[in-house]
Amino acid sequence: MRYIVIGAGAVGGTVGGRLAQAGREVVLVARGGHLTALAEHGLRLRVPEGELTYRLPAVEGPEPLGELRADDVLLLAVKTQDTEAALDAWAAAPVAGGGAAGERLPLLCLQNGVESPRIALRRFRRVYGVCVWLPSTFVEPGVVSAPGAPLTGILHLGRAEGGTDDTARRIAADLADARFEAPVVPDVARWQYAKLLGNLANAQEALSGPIEGAAAEGLYARVRAEGEAVLAAAGIAHASIEEQRAVRGEKVALVPLAGAPRGGGSSWQSLARGTGSIEADYLNGEIALLGRLHGVPTPLNELLQRLAGSFARERRAAGSLPLADLLRLADEARGASA
Repeated sequence: MRYIVIGAGAVGGTVGGRLAQAGREVVLVARGGHLTALAEHGLRLRVPEGELTYRLPAVEGPEPLGELRADDVLLLAVKTQDTEAALDAWAAAPVAGGGAAGERLPLLCLQNGVESPRIALRRFRRVYGVCVWLPSTFVEPGVVSAPGAPLTGILHLGRAEGGTDDTARRIAADLADARFEAPVVPDVARWQYAKLLGNLANAQEALSGPIEGAAAEGLYARVRAEGEAVLAAAGIAHASIEEQRAVRGEKVALVPLAGAPRGGGSSWQSLARGTGSIEADYLNGEIALLGRLHGVPTPLNELLQRLAGSFARERRAAGSLPLADLLRLADEARGASA
């Protein structure tokens, strides 16, 4: 199989680089300065064993590839807010032997949140959800850092509508050769909702820096409690913290990387790169949506969603909102909803 990585940033670049290292055929899809850097210098992947460079085909869209191959696998690793545009570009791409990518090729959603598989099922018949546990950073064009060891990450995968199949198992075998653990599960959404609860911290980190100390941790606990209450009201199952810890163990320990930038998670990286958009609408916003549907107040998640969106649009610096100010705004939001 050939892997086409649509969105070769932190997650996509790491998965693509590791697959290439394992001898799999990989095409990277990127844009702007990142695409230029990939074309001119290759993908520079900083991992615990050093900096590895992979000179892989890099394109902006499907046109340079001509007809796609029947054995292509599409790995969708853009942020959820960019999913629609990516699917518009790739769903109609012709496949050798007839038909289009949306009809014939498997699409894996390696993204935070739970919305992208639903969006993808409108255009693709064969959609797989992936719960991504993969610490990685992308803030410099052409360079991706992934400090996990001995495994680079853990990627639960399964059919978006539930269940498993041979395609999922073949992809999982390739990922296992590429320093990932890739459990194939019939209930991938249960893992994705568990990851969603953890990702509710992303906006807080992007706004006010690392979630360290009693005050920051206390705020996140309240934000997560809203999420847990919403999922309970909606009857949505999710893997417990204990189950996640049991699966992860010490398999993905973080190793300091020489020359790699210190930073935060995916939302922090969006602000650091000044992309103008952020994924909060599909993380904290997912909780706000479910809260409105099921009558559960979610003032803290609504606040984080709103602030993160404003910071992205105004291209404000990551971590530039003092924690004391965020805590004050959170107390005001809670008071207003009481």
